[in-house]
Amino acid sequence: MDNPALVEALCRRERERRHRAAFVVEERVAACWPGLLASIERYAAHHGAAMVLASPPLVVRGGEECKNDARAPLRLATWFDELGLDRQSFVVIVGGGALQDMAGYAAATFHRGIRVVRVPTTVLSQNDSGVGVKNGVNALGKKNLFGAFAPPFAVLNDLELLETLEPRDKAAGMAEAVKVALIKDAAFFGFIAKNAEALARFEPGPVAELVERCALLHLDHIARSGDPFELGSSRPLDFGHWAAHKLESLSSYALRHGEAVSIGIALDTRYSVEAGLLRESDGERVVSVLERLRLPTFDRLLDARGPDGRRAVLSGIDEFREHLGGELTLMMLESLGAGREVRSLDEGKLVLAIEWLSARAARNATPARSLAGAAASASPGS
Repeated sequence: MDNPALVEALCRRERERRHRAAFVVEERVAACWPGLLASIERYAAHHGAAMVLASPPLVVRGGEECKNDARAPLRLATWFDELGLDRQSFVVIVGGGALQDMAGYAAATFHRGIRVVRVPTTVLSQNDSGVGVKNGVNALGKKNLFGAFAPPFAVLNDLELLETLEPRDKAAGMAEAVKVALIKDAAFFGFIAKNAEALARFEPGPVAELVERCALLHLDHIARSGDPFELGSSRPLDFGHWAAHKLESLSSYALRHGEAVSIGIALDTRYSVEAGLLRESDGERVVSVLERLRLPTFDRLLDARGPDGRRAVLSGIDEFREHLGGELTLMMLESLGAGREVRSLDEGKLVLAIEWLSARAARNATPARSLAGAAASASPGS
């Protein structure tokens, strides 16, 4: 009750106003924290001079399922309308990255944008997606085809919310930290490498530092890159993502986003070696760090073939080109902490990279998930 972070966030522009807020809470988060909904209502009552709930908190499905549900944003918008929310009202979204994306999209398009406070509840959403400006849903079989750029009014990270995550989700969220470290901050990558085992055990101190440093690097890029709304074709923070998005789709989203990103990082890192951009020893170190974090570096979906016999994942290059507006610009590595943009990919070298990762997984006896296996083990993260 005494933590002022939320109420101060709501009041930071209009100190004297009593702010209306509607809470959208992910179903799995509410289940993991049984007292959460009552706590929200008690908090609002305690700070009644500054805020009022427009309604009891709404509990909704999260995970990629909510982004694949074409009617989910409309149901939220209908609820906003029933509550009479206006552009000075707040939607407080408590949940993982997928719910943040979907509910943020609904809020960004209702009245052309109402204020959003994000309370991300996964490692990935606290260190990456929750602090960004993107919102979106999947459509027509494509990742984030519909969406909007809308900066949140505030983002509140609470490390306690990470305690109830499954081990798989704890690990998956760290992939984005590896990504941003590799392209922007060699010292941060060194920290991850040095603390990989502690991070894999989810020790609070190293995890807190990882989340904070990763979030700050993402925020710095958004603020200083000169292209926060991605009007151009350069997307340095999408390192590893062209393959990740395709792998998610091929797995029917059984692969967690972070898991797919980890595989995409491993693939693009090894491609950078095959293309002569990155030293062999550096490429080896990157893949080793991912493995020590208990992140996947290979999946059998990399070997899946399309009707034309071509590896299905490679069509992700074409889809990414379309997503970028017709001009392909991808980030590869030239050293640890420094990326280099490329305009094309050599599919022969990509195949060599896939084969190298496959052979490594076999040598290390790393279980190579199949689509069926991944689907059977999938469950929405909190």
